[in-house]
Amino acid sequence: MISIALTKGRLEKESVKIFEACGYGIEPLKDKGRQLVFHDTKKDIDYFLVKAADCVTYVEHGVADVGFVGKDTLLESTNRYYELMDLQIGKCGFIVASLPEKDPFKKNTHVKIGTKYPTVAKQYFKEKGMDVEIIKIEGSVELAPILGLCDAIVDIVETGSTLKENGLIVFDRICDISARVIVNKASFRLKKKEILELLDDIGQVIGE
Repeated sequence: MISIALTKGRLEKESVKIFEACGYGIEPLKDKGRQLVFHDTKKDIDYFLVKAADCVTYVEHGVADVGFVGKDTLLESTNRYYELMDLQIGKCGFIVASLPEKDPFKKNTHVKIGTKYPTVAKQYFKEKGMDVEIIKIEGSVELAPILGLCDAIVDIVETGSTLKENGLIVFDRICDISARVIVNKASFRLKKKEILELLDDIGQVIGE
């Protein structure tokens, strides 16, 4: 048996579509109520639903053999797992944004960057040769430059509509991201056959 940690929310719904296309027995996941742990009715697979950061934690510690999680979360993690497949779902991008008059690349003095993703932000500005102060924000990042907490933000966007509604513009696109399949290193040795079969089934559905 293999266990799969699925990120709650939009990725969960798109992941369920993939499993359904694979012919797996994911009926319990489609009518789950408040339940968080499920067993496949056709395959020897257990699924459980977790938040994105916890998905990585469960895989790293071997509680889950496999995890479906966004690349944005992986870029903030310690990389103690194998990243084996791009699921081509949950596509969005990392951007640098702010108010039109607050271009962080033209500011000559101290630059403050608000973000939920400090690792990504630090690496990006380091590569740009800019020494910036990173301010970690957990809530609505768009609010930070409006209220003067920071000069700009690093965040993920899908359509950019929230930025526009708040009067922000994109100054740079850092990279594109999507959901990935990660695997516990020990599980890949011990359950390699089952995991490769899973990846093969998914690959046929998504066209890899």
